[in-house]
Amino acid sequence: MSRPPRSNPASPSPNPLLDWPIEARQQIGDHRVFTLHQHRARHPETGDARTFTTLHSVDWVNVMAITPDAQVVYVRQFRHGIETTTVELPGGMVDPGEAPLIAGLRELREETGYEASTWALLGSVQPNPALQNNRCHLVLALDAVPVDTQSLDEGECIEVLTRPLAECASLVFDGTITHSLVVATFFAYRERVGGWHLPDAATRRMLLLDEGGTP
Repeated sequence: MSRPPRSNPASPSPNPLLDWPIEARQQIGDHRVFTLHQHRARHPETGDARTFTTLHSVDWVNVMAITPDAQVVYVRQFRHGIETTTVELPGGMVDPGEAPLIAGLRELREETGYEASTWALLGSVQPNPALQNNRCHLVLALDAVPVDTQSLDEGECIEVLTRPLAECASLVFDGTITHSLVVATFFAYRERVGGWHLPDAATRRMLLLDEGGTP
């Protein structure tokens, strides 16, 4: 997993009248998985100057890996932010210069021991644009099978489990899945595929052509 943080350039504003002109920037902390920054900006209407604090990080990847018999591969691990275990999709940080699909393949193999023969990008989201500058890429991995044992970092302790694809929505509504980026990945899958089922041949071709996946 990658550690050095980087900035993610902002796209042009669709409404420049709402932009806060930034007068100064500085990095005020380095915390391994993100850097802490402050910038001073002026209110677009009043001109009042205010100081804002943001987190800068590399991009992330979330992998929805599905087996040939329509089982989704999940990981269960302790999350220190909420001090309890959660059930999530495999994922992690995108290394500098690494393509999201390659990062997804690597993270899936490291965290679960699974590999997949077919990959596609479902889309990307901004995890928390109020505070963070990075994106999370939503990756689909089809025909996933276990090929090896986990290859975890020293600070990781992860249990691997599978649940039927048809249960994705119910896992959210019954509180098993609470991670917002997992929910976003579920939504992207359902919209791109059309339901909680394996994609048919035509949908597979569409996903691979649209998102540059690997047939």
